[in-house]
Amino acid sequence: MNDPHGHAHPHGGAHAHGGAHVHGPLARLRHKAGHLLTPHSHESADKIDTALESSAKGMRALWVSLAVLGVTALAQVVVVILSGSVALLGDTVHNAADALTALPLGVAFVLGRRAATRGFTYGYGRAEDVAGIVIVLTIAASAVFAGWTAVDRLLDPQRVSHLPAVAVAAVVGFAGNEWVARYRIRVGREIGSAALVADGLHARTDGFTSLAVLLGAGGAAIGWWLADPIVGLLITAAIALVLRDAAREVFRRVMDAVDPALVDAAESALLDVPGVRAVGELRLRWIGHRLRAEVAVVVDGDLTVHQAHDVSVAAEHALLHAVPKLTAALVHSDPAATAGEADPHAALTHHAPGHGRGHALAPLV
Repeated sequence: MNDPHGHAHPHGGAHAHGGAHVHGPLARLRHKAGHLLTPHSHESADKIDTALESSAKGMRALWVSLAVLGVTALAQVVVVILSGSVALLGDTVHNAADALTALPLGVAFVLGRRAATRGFTYGYGRAEDVAGIVIVLTIAASAVFAGWTAVDRLLDPQRVSHLPAVAVAAVVGFAGNEWVARYRIRVGREIGSAALVADGLHARTDGFTSLAVLLGAGGAAIGWWLADPIVGLLITAAIALVLRDAAREVFRRVMDAVDPALVDAAESALLDVPGVRAVGELRLRWIGHRLRAEVAVVVDGDLTVHQAHDVSVAAEHALLHAVPKLTAALVHSDPAATAGEADPHAALTHHAPGHGRGHALAPLV
């Protein structure tokens, strides 16, 4: 049956949902071992605490990386003013833009902490997707600026001075970006934030473009002044590649794409639940850096309402163990079809032309 309360069951920490979870000594032992290896609670307060903790980690990663990249960019600005290196200018602009992407992500993490309302019934986690779009636009703007500056310098070549300082600034840029990349990617994967992971990959590419500035400085050192704007164009091309990857990641998240392996894991866990005969529909979606699930399971048609509800709760419980970052699941129990019995969803078919009710699809078996 549909659980009208999502999965905030007031059953306490012992998971006393009836007999649907535990069937025999071996099953009880396996159930307890699962809790030891993957501890969690079904209580709403605990889920909110987990979401707040992950958002706090994301915020900490953003501010620390903002400080590191800010210092790096300021050091490079000084060298750009002294040297006039367009390659270093492009790298500096990109580093500054990368640092500033912490701002929309920070706003998104703060909004994501707000509780759901009657107007925003799923909460505000989608603010991360909006922040992802802002990040993509920021990367695009930095690519345009770097490319325009490099072309202008190609048309009007100028000498680059203070070459040792340019080389040192390039190394500093690489070191700062690589540290930030590792930090953002690690925290992003830990909390399930695609936007933070993408931003970390962006920083890693920035690090390699900083090293490319060394090539421009080397070329200028041997008298080939066009090396500087040519490297600036190469940096622009690298930024464009990052833009493509970031846009793809943001597009997938906006379109509710998930890793098919998560769907496979969820389906496998559901089919192992006692009382579940088949999985009719299974949908997962990211809301910020947390997952939600909607699933229809097929159960025996002669079960009572309470028995069918117990199976649904057991199915939800299995999903919480099997799917990382899952915080909510809505489970609907469908009676198994019997010969000569009318489709229990027949009254709804005219609302969804072509395939009937959304969850009355072919079982995933």
